[in-house]
Amino acid sequence: MIGIYNYTVVLTYMSLCSSVFGMTQAIHGHFKIAIFCLALSGLCDMFDGKVARSKKDRTDDEKAFGIQIDSLCDVVCFGIFPAMICYLLGVRGPIGLLLIAFYCINSVIRLAYFNVMEAKQALVTESGEKFYKGLPITSMAIVLPLVFMIQFFVPDFVFRICLHLALFIVGLLFVVDFKLKKPGNKTLALLVLIVGAAVIIMMIFTKYKINMQMNWPWLCGR
Repeated sequence: MIGIYNYTVVLTYMSLCSSVFGMTQAIHGHFKIAIFCLALSGLCDMFDGKVARSKKDRTDDEKAFGIQIDSLCDVVCFGIFPAMICYLLGVRGPIGLLLIAFYCINSVIRLAYFNVMEAKQALVTESGEKFYKGLPITSMAIVLPLVFMIQFFVPDFVFRICLHLALFIVGLLFVVDFKLKKPGNKTLALLVLIVGAAVIIMMIFTKYKINMQMNWPWLCGR
């Protein structure tokens, strides 16, 4: 069998499986579950690199495979999946579709650029600190749960505007050339707490529903 099979890629595959399951839930209007799956994918992605680096005897091929498989899964988890959720939540029409395309294109540009820079080891300062160029694609796993949470407090049209803005701003920051220091353990813990709180609030309070009678009979099993 082709491929590399060891524990270093387990969290990456768990992240992918969570997002694929979340897609099936979003299609049927179960957005609380879908957003939870997105947040879970983000959690797995936060720590998959640490797990991979714990294997000290990784070969160059194993390292390269890990980088590629991580980026390919990220395209699905944090590129296509959030765009799909936003579309089903009401990001429609010419402007909405342009924003979805804008977000998806910038997400793959950002990942391809990261792969090139990572292969050249160009994302390390002279002191050995690692950094990002542009906003990491995983950021949407933080932004979208926070945006989804606020729909309990605002009218639906304001919520949809927030979704449009999230796609545009996050998508733009994917390709803006700025340095962002890789978060340490304390920062990661804080982000987990913030997203966890947002998910709990979402699960308890939000009541957003989508009309499944949208002239898509195949979605309704008809």
